[in-house]
Amino acid sequence: MTQTPLTFADHNRDVMGLTHVYPVVSRRAAGVSVGINLNTNNACNWACVYCQVPNLTRGPAPKTDLTLLRSELNTMLAAIQTGTFMQSYVPEDLRRLNDIAFSGNGEPTSADDFEAAVQVAIEAMTAHHLIGIIKLVVITNGSFAHEPAVQRAFQAMAAANGEIWFKCDRGRTQDIVRINKINVTPEQVLRRLGAAAAACPTWVQTCMVSWDGEAPSEEEVVAWLSLLQRALRLNIPLRGVLLYSLARPSFQPDATRIAALPLAWLEVLGERVKALGLEVKVTP
Repeated sequence: MTQTPLTFADHNRDVMGLTHVYPVVSRRAAGVSVGINLNTNNACNWACVYCQVPNLTRGPAPKTDLTLLRSELNTMLAAIQTGTFMQSYVPEDLRRLNDIAFSGNGEPTSADDFEAAVQVAIEAMTAHHLIGIIKLVVITNGSFAHEPAVQRAFQAMAAANGEIWFKCDRGRTQDIVRINKINVTPEQVLRRLGAAAAACPTWVQTCMVSWDGEAPSEEEVVAWLSLLQRALRLNIPLRGVLLYSLARPSFQPDATRIAALPLAWLEVLGERVKALGLEVKVTP
């Protein structure tokens, strides 16, 4: 294993030499997040312009080796809790375990084994006395939020201090097509968001980027804010908004067209979110 420290800009998923489990130093978590990658085939049903997965393809996750996942997750947690992982790989001021997160190289809820994988994570958290101490997070585009097995998984997460980070980058279909490369209407987003939030505490996660050197237009921003406002009017119980921009380079075809937005721009937008009555957490 390399002894190169992890950073916000370096999410080296091979640092521990594992298949499904990888540690990252997360700027939003302000500490260590243990990632679970169910999409080991680099397949996703979306293809977001800012995605940092190389050789991304369209499709669902493959079958998960649950025995391997269980072994790797317990190995990783033991290395963090009683081993030298923190001292070897993590800057001193970030040596805290914040969460276990289903993220990886594609949409985790596309895996047929997602519900079972969530149970594996909960079992590991229980064994390592982490229930109520850390979060169990799923980062999702919400495409499968209404499926019965995914709903059951979300409900199990809610009972284990879980959170959903629901991707909602734009508020108009044409903007969603450009940024996420998927033809989804605002109405579909709201239905899926409602299904997710009804099952488990849910944050909206939004990545704002410049396009061809220009920040999102006022029309684009207003459409996104209006989508959030509509969610509130529908009494969708949102925890708030996680607002951020690029930290690592994209590996997608339009990568040269996008760039990170200044923190000041994000903070101004964050104030507009607060004006809707939502909590917002801004990271550059």
